[in-house]
Amino acid sequence: MNKHKTRKSAVKRFKVTKNKKVLHRSHGARHLKSKKGKKRLRHLKQIKQMHGMHKKKILKMLGR
Repeated sequence: MNKHKTRKSAVKRFKVTKNKKVLHRSHGARHLKSKKGKKRLRHLKQIKQMHGMHKKKILKMLGR
């Protein structure tokens, strides 16, 4: 059986903790910031956790 290759794009975007939590940064905080409120930008800066089927797919992409 072949080895499962990790997707390098996923490695750059997601981090997996030792308890298999998948962490990611929010999208939408890179440009056009002047039209977004301060509260909205604060929430976009936070690192968030993936849930459900998204988490399973990402773990598979990372080879875990």
